[in-house]
Amino acid sequence: MKTFSYTIKDELGIHARPAGLLVNEAKKYKCEIKIKKEEKEVILSRLLMLMGLAVKKDDEVTVTFDGEDEEEAYNAISTIFKEKL
Repeated sequence: MKTFSYTIKDELGIHARPAGLLVNEAKKYKCEIKIKKEEKEVILSRLLMLMGLAVKKDDEVTVTFDGEDEEEAYNAISTIFKEKL
């Protein structure tokens, strides 16, 4: 299992465009990818669940990867966070 935490820097938080990028990327992998904000955790490949977290600027999220291709998924998803959020 791999995990990283990230503090959102984008003024709009996780809005539609980056959420779509994250969901589309997450769907490429077999491992289970979850994102957690405070006490609520959802599956990253579900757009409505992700948007339901209402992640805003300066919120900290934790993303976990568990499965056979977790290393590749970790690299791709963490890059999206660093470049887009």
